[in-house]
Amino acid sequence: MSQNKLVFTGGGTAGHVVVNLALMPQFINEGYEIHYIGSYEGIERELVEGMNGVTYHGIATGKLRRYMSLENMKDPFRVLKGVMQARKIIKQVKPRLVFSKGGFVSVPVVMASRMAGVPSIIHESDYTPGLANKIATNFAKYILTTFPETNEHLPQKKAINIGAIVRDELFDGDLNRAEEFTGFTREKPTLLVMGGSAGAQSINEAVRSALPQLLNQYQVIHLCGKGKLDDSINQEGYVQYEYVTDELKDLLALSNFVISRAGANAIFEFLALKKPMVLIPLSSQVSRGDQILNAKSFEKRGYAQVLEDEEVTMDSLVHAIQELKQNETTYKQNMEAYQPLKTKDDVVDLIKNTMI
Repeated sequence: MSQNKLVFTGGGTAGHVVVNLALMPQFINEGYEIHYIGSYEGIERELVEGMNGVTYHGIATGKLRRYMSLENMKDPFRVLKGVMQARKIIKQVKPRLVFSKGGFVSVPVVMASRMAGVPSIIHESDYTPGLANKIATNFAKYILTTFPETNEHLPQKKAINIGAIVRDELFDGDLNRAEEFTGFTREKPTLLVMGGSAGAQSINEAVRSALPQLLNQYQVIHLCGKGKLDDSINQEGYVQYEYVTDELKDLLALSNFVISRAGANAIFEFLALKKPMVLIPLSSQVSRGDQILNAKSFEKRGYAQVLEDEEVTMDSLVHAIQELKQNETTYKQNMEAYQPLKTKDDVVDLIKNTMI
């Protein structure tokens, strides 16, 4: 086995990649050879493939659906093919460990790592483990959790609560770069709207319909999702982008408030940056309900205001933002009291101590 090779995996959504993006530079800087196994065309490929020091490998993937579909009959064969492809890659690369962030692409990789005799560690961000991580846990050495309550749903010998892993780069946001990128000033407070990597129709519609009211008090940065731009809107104080990568840290530095879905990685990043937030979790009709639990946990701790997806309208959104602004001081005081664990260093140490 090589002394300096690691494999990372995870994908399907940006949330299943960001923790890997936080960890990989640390190992690259220490001279490790990093390989990433993801899907052929998923967002993980867009986010990872161009990174210096990372070799990307695409494999076949299935999708772990909770609904009836003819595609369910094909997926076991796709997963099996993915397992064989991942096993071949792992045998060739000879890593000392596989680190998985989850998502359906990670299941064949973690299974293959077990077949190849390579230990794996899984990271679960959400309040309750997703289906992919539930399956992969059977083949992994450890599963790391963000919320302490998550350990109740996992094998006690494998579950380790380590808290949230936040990318160091997010603390390096530059206001001047943000102003140059957006054309904004600091004369008005700024709202940052994030609907997730795929965009959120309900949020996009509510924000755009509320612009006449919002722009009286705020500047609005709208990350609306791929293919979701509305070119008919051209108003001063409003900018929209499908998504951003390197610019996100600067936009966060400029932003006073955030409107967002409730993926665990994102909301812990907002918490670390002390950004009061309105959270609009995905409804249980289109998800397993994990974002609802994430959002309720943050609401209970006084970090966020929650607006249910089914209740999102122009008026309800404006009202939620008004309440957020009125209680800004309280939210920030609660966030200041939050003491994050030394999670990144702890995870790096655990990876090193688990390597074969």
